Amino acid sequence: MSEESKKPLDEETPETQAAPAQEAPQTGETAEKPGKGKKKKEKGYTFTREQVEQMELAAKQLESVKDQFTRLTAEYDNYRKRTTKEKDNIYQDAKADTIREFLAVYDNLERAVATEGDDDSPHKKGLEMIFHQYQEILKKLGVTEIEAKGQTFDPEKHNAVMHIDDESFGENEVAQVFQAGFTMGDKVIRHAIVQVAN
Repeated sequence: MSEESKKPLDEETPETQAAPAQEAPQTGETAEKPGKGKKKKEKGYTFTREQVEQMELAAKQLESVKDQFTRLTAEYDNYRKRTTKEKDNIYQDAKADTIREFLAVYDNLERAVATEGDDDSPHKKGLEMIFHQYQEILKKLGVTEIEAKGQTFDPEKHNAVMHIDDESFGENEVAQVFQAGFTMGDKVIRHAIVQVAN
């Protein structure tokens, strides 16, 4: 009896071991039976109806979050602009209040320079230098004197305390300035005190 005939009949050979593996049913996408409507195929992927609904819900939630983020960003930008403007207004108001207090010194220097006296006097020359320096400081701060004399009376800039009838002046013309007025930008710091003709 040969060696091959001595092997038991039920012993599996490599050929018989490989056979069952080939007959095993395939799993995954091919295991599903087509035509039942339980799965949806998109771009090479297969999704169940439940997965599709979850993805649609997630897309809606993402759109909602995106909308909230856009609104929040716009609100923050408005808040930032508003607070910057408020801070600038507070600064400008504080600056105007401080300058207004120093205008009394300006008035006294202007009167001192306008007084008659020896023009060569070192005292008067010193006062003139200080007055011009004061004017330069105000100019650097953005403060300008309101033009009043010879101008038409403007209640937004002038404060009339006297009225005269004089044919040499026009209608509502400022005839005399008793105290200079000042503006800082578009804001009136102090109205000019004037005399109005006719």
